[in-house]
Amino acid sequence: MHPSRLADHYHNTLRDDIMYMTYNHEFQTRAPAREPNMKYDPEDPYSKHRRNIPRGGIQIGKTPSPQSTPDNVIRLEKIALHCMVKEATSNRSQLLGAIMAFRALSGETHQGGGNRHRNGIQIVKGRKTEGGWIRPGLPVGVTVEMTGDRMYEFLGSLVNFVLPRLREFNGIKMPFASRSQQTPSGVSGVVSFGLPPQAMALFPQIEVNVDSYPRMYGFHIHFITNAFGQDAQARARALLSGFQIPFARAS
Repeated sequence: MHPSRLADHYHNTLRDDIMYMTYNHEFQTRAPAREPNMKYDPEDPYSKHRRNIPRGGIQIGKTPSPQSTPDNVIRLEKIALHCMVKEATSNRSQLLGAIMAFRALSGETHQGGGNRHRNGIQIVKGRKTEGGWIRPGLPVGVTVEMTGDRMYEFLGSLVNFVLPRLREFNGIKMPFASRSQQTPSGVSGVVSFGLPPQAMALFPQIEVNVDSYPRMYGFHIHFITNAFGQDAQARARALLSGFQIPFARAS
């Protein structure tokens, strides 16, 4: 595989800029984290198996961000694609088209290149009964994760060939400025958005033999970074902006 242009862009240019933009100077040493005050005594045998949550509720939205150091500058760790095929609930063969498309988009195969950690295309199965048509163990979609050069190759195709040709795409919708950032999504460092079926045909990997696929599929893209804690999602958006992915404020 040829060297990734976007990977070089991150390591040679974007990484230093992001570190400067997101640096938070702390002139005092952080106090050690306090042990949470749980609702029940974990040593009490009468409450051993109860759901034990901290007093005042779960404080995940107030998780502090890590200290700013050159070693924990935000970076893109993996990209996950997810597609739901409703017709697969009655006919499992309907998943074949989505599997073929995801394999072409990602280049991922099971243990590809001798890497045991590569899972390739995974079948998504229902976990519980929902709406009368999803049942536990029933195949309902496909998903795949990309890392390394394949991740940057997909990102380059998305930025250079797909998004500029989507007429009604103005950018990934951002929440209102007044919305609280102390939420599980706000501290996760993950940015997600969806693309319509017509966008799949714009990827060069699909466009070269688009007639080989039964139809195009809409799917979701999840950009997963190493950021966590307060303002993690804002830092993730800043990173993606450096890769020329546009954002638009919700109106």
